[in-house]
Amino acid sequence: MMRKFLLFPVILLFFLACAKNPYTNRPQLLLISPQQEIQMGLQARDQVLQKARVSRDPRYNAMVKRVASRIAAVAEQEFHPGYKWEFYVLESPQVNAFCLPGGKIFVYTGLLKLVENDDQLATVIGHEVAHALLRHGSERVSMAMVGNLGKELLAKGLQISGKSWGPLFDLAYGVGTQYGILYPYSRKFEYEADQLGLYLMYKACYNPEESLRFWERMRRANKQQVPEFLSTHPADVNRIRALAAYIKKLRTIPRNCSAGQRGVQ
Repeated sequence: MMRKFLLFPVILLFFLACAKNPYTNRPQLLLISPQQEIQMGLQARDQVLQKARVSRDPRYNAMVKRVASRIAAVAEQEFHPGYKWEFYVLESPQVNAFCLPGGKIFVYTGLLKLVENDDQLATVIGHEVAHALLRHGSERVSMAMVGNLGKELLAKGLQISGKSWGPLFDLAYGVGTQYGILYPYSRKFEYEADQLGLYLMYKACYNPEESLRFWERMRRANKQQVPEFLSTHPADVNRIRALAAYIKKLRTIPRNCSAGQRGVQ
C-alpha cells in the first residue's frame, strides 16, 4: 500500500503533463514551457560557442546557410514556431550536427566533408530542425525529471538504504530506465525527426532520394555500430528502410518548385 501511495504522484504528474504532439499525434510528456525551452537553448548556444571553434571556411558556411535558410523557411511557413533561427559551422572531425531548442543549428565540418551535395545536407538539417519542432529536447528533460522523482519515491517505498542495497538499486534502476525506456524513446524520436525532416526538405524542393544515399554513406563510414537496443539511434539499415517507405508517400504531396532550384525531381 505504501509503495502505491508513493508512486501515485509520479503517475499523476505523468498524466497531467502529457499532451498530444501536434505533428505526430503522439502523447508527449512536457514539463517545460516553450518559453523556458527557448531560454535553455540560448544558454546552451552560448556554452557551445564558448567551448567550440567556429569555422571560418566560406564554402562550408555558405552551404549551411543556404540549405538551413530554406529548411527553416518551410518550418516557419507551415508550423509557425516563431523561432529565431541561427546557423553555425563548428571545426571538428565529428560526423555530426545538432539543433538546440529554439532553432540554433550547429553542423560539424566532419559531416560537411561527408555530404556530397546540398540535398544530402538538407537531409541532416531537416532532421535537426524537426527535432526542434517536435520539442524532443524538452521531452527528454521531462522524462529525466520524472525518472529521478520516481527513483527517489521507489527507494523510499522499498526502504532501500544508501549504505546497503542503495548502490545496487541505483545501478539496476539506471540500467532499466536507460535501456527499457529512454533508449527506445530516443530511437522513436529519431524516426519521428527523420520523417518530419524528409517532409521539410521535400517542401523546400530538395531531392528526398538523396537521404537514402547519405545514410548509406553513413552506414559505410560507421564501422563500429552497436546493437540497436544499446543505442539511442536506429540501426542504419532500419533507418534507410523507413526513409524509403516514407519517400513513396511524399511523392503524393504537392509542392511549388522552380526549375532553377537544386534537388527538384
